[in-house]
Amino acid sequence: MTPVVVSEKERLALATIRRYMWWSAGAGLVPIPIADLVAVSGVQLKMLAEISKIYGVPFQESQGKMIIGSLMGFVLPRALSFGLIGCVIKVIPGVGVLAGAPAMAMFSAAYAWALGRVFVQHFESGGTFLNFHPEAVREHFRKEFEEGRRQAAAMNTDRNAENPA
Repeated sequence: MTPVVVSEKERLALATIRRYMWWSAGAGLVPIPIADLVAVSGVQLKMLAEISKIYGVPFQESQGKMIIGSLMGFVLPRALSFGLIGCVIKVIPGVGVLAGAPAMAMFSAAYAWALGRVFVQHFESGGTFLNFHPEAVREHFRKEFEEGRRQAAAMNTDRNAENPA
């Protein structure tokens, strides 16, 4: 088997993504509906800022916000059964937070993985925020989201997630 060569920038970016998966999962545990989505988006925007710094790409906050929102549409149908329903369940008094928070945390971690991986690929190929086209990465984002679900499950069971690089 041929070893996969990973650049130093990519190695640093992957470590950043893994760290922000934890932060995203934690933000997904915020017990207040909508506040959890705001917290998760803020964490993931910070992750994009750090990844762009690693690659020397000027960070564009407004573009980052737009991209985070637009990529959501690519996983929304599956997300409703996986994580966003957790946000909705949180509105049920008492038991809602206990039932919805874990699903939202897992969704948030998977989304952070997919978002980070898509941007690492984009930056590795010389891209910037200004020439990022969400539609062009639709299928890749969906695949990375599924991988993110596996990574989040590995985090959840306290196992080390495999290094996909």
